[in-house]
Amino acid sequence: MIPKLEVSGVSYSYHSLDGETLALSDISFNVSSGEFVAIVGPSGCGKSTLLSMLSGLTRPEKGSVSIDGRPLEKSPTAIGYMLQKDHLFEWRNVLSNVSLGLEIQKRLDEPARLELLDMMSAYGLAGFEYAKPSELSGGMRQRAALIRTLALKPDILLLDEPFSALDYQTRLSVCDDISSIIRKTHKTAILVTHDLSEAISVADRIVVLTPRPGRVKKILSIEFPQAAPAHWTGAIARNSPTILIRCGRS
Repeated sequence: MIPKLEVSGVSYSYHSLDGETLALSDISFNVSSGEFVAIVGPSGCGKSTLLSMLSGLTRPEKGSVSIDGRPLEKSPTAIGYMLQKDHLFEWRNVLSNVSLGLEIQKRLDEPARLELLDMMSAYGLAGFEYAKPSELSGGMRQRAALIRTLALKPDILLLDEPFSALDYQTRLSVCDDISSIIRKTHKTAILVTHDLSEAISVADRIVVLTPRPGRVKKILSIEFPQAAPAHWTGAIARNSPTILIRCGRS
């Protein structure tokens, strides 16, 4: 079966007047349709650079990225990119912020607007449609950023440490909420994080990178005991024997 996304022998260097800095070296992995993959590694190992290449914003110097067997640059597949900061505009209300992508693409008709309102209600933002971003908590702002991304109906979601600016308790809650939303919508997702327990609690597989230059050190499959989806959350996963052993906390 052709993977949804395939990364083959990708390398990338940064160039400056001081010389060349190899950021990523010979990266290879694939992601199946509907799979949730996390990429972890120390700061500066090239995680965000890799995500930028998967989005098509940066081209690899060596190797290739393909979607559904086609080169990334020739693929019609829609890719959503959720950044570390929510980038909500204070001069627009929340509904206007989450509809921005559709507005830019001239797809903001009445059915799309009603769908956005339904999403806001489903994801805990009912009653805040006409509030300003400054009136939202950090977790609510991230939910708004996710709705803005999902509104464009991407086939693949890229998440670049979207919870890193939140305090610890809010981070746990929002991570659980957003990972649940992604799974319910059956999106193929790739999360970049430096938090190993976060990665294990939400991902199907984890790609572990070495210090710079980033290389694939190991790819781990995460398996938890079977449990009812309604009861099995990231919070429960973090305290399961599986994650405690893998994170060295037992």
